[in-house]
Amino acid sequence: MTDISFIIVNWNTRDLLLECLTSIYRTVSAPPFEVWLVDNGSSDGSVAAAKKRFPGIHAIENSNNLGFAAAANLALARMGGRYAVLLNTDATLTDGAIAQLYQFMQANPTVGIACGQLLNCDGSRQNSVANFPSLVSLASNEALLQLLFPRRFPGKRQEYTGPIEVDSCIGACMMVRKEAIDHVGPLDERYFFFMEETDWAYRMKRSGWRCFFVPWARITHAQGKSVEGRADARIMFYRSRYAFFKKWHSGSYPLVRGVIFCRLLVNTILSMSGVVLTLGLKKNLKKRLSAYARLISWHINGCP
Repeated sequence: MTDISFIIVNWNTRDLLLECLTSIYRTVSAPPFEVWLVDNGSSDGSVAAAKKRFPGIHAIENSNNLGFAAAANLALARMGGRYAVLLNTDATLTDGAIAQLYQFMQANPTVGIACGQLLNCDGSRQNSVANFPSLVSLASNEALLQLLFPRRFPGKRQEYTGPIEVDSCIGACMMVRKEAIDHVGPLDERYFFFMEETDWAYRMKRSGWRCFFVPWARITHAQGKSVEGRADARIMFYRSRYAFFKKWHSGSYPLVRGVIFCRLLVNTILSMSGVVLTLGLKKNLKKRLSAYARLISWHINGCP
């Protein structure tokens, strides 16, 4: 019997995918597991390379990019495990990470989702959990909220000696109970990329399932590598954020749009000032200004 079903969604990240798969087979020996690779129409030979190196994987090959949620749902509908592990291609498992999450889930039957500590490639901590979006969090500085209200807004700067209950997990690696999935349904496919795990956790919370962060389960995450170079990534993020508010807090949606636009406008002005003061010699500032300008333009055009 299969206990764990790894689900990996890929789009043109061949080398990252192979590293991710290697980490599964290197670090997981028990409990019994299966691997589902869902490819969103890659053109870089990802599936062929994965099948050649790991012939036991199950592969679902889409002809085009369906987005993360829709692709993952194809595997969720076919999985045979009692737990799904959704794993990004830019994440690699460390020894014992999956065993720690599995043991925690086995011991806590009311937990629907569990995640571990995400690490940068140099071993430093990343934010591994997220609070549900709210007007307060949008209008404030997230780092400041984590400093002032650490219990309500957990973050990477805090030390945790044991599991803590959280709103949501960062979706780079999370273990999800099949019973909870059957209860609340699969991922919401209106989210093409970003926020789908937040929506899932929100639905589970509303249905009585809990979400936990397990700090001693460690996963290396080359943050952003799976979308690196994609100019539309920021727009996809804001589109998903707006979809969340439209779905769950429709009354506050216009105010949310206004708050976000004002913050983007301030950041655009600050970035422009930085470019002027450095005579345009700082490439990172110019890149940041270009991104903010595109987001402002997208908002002005009605967020199409």
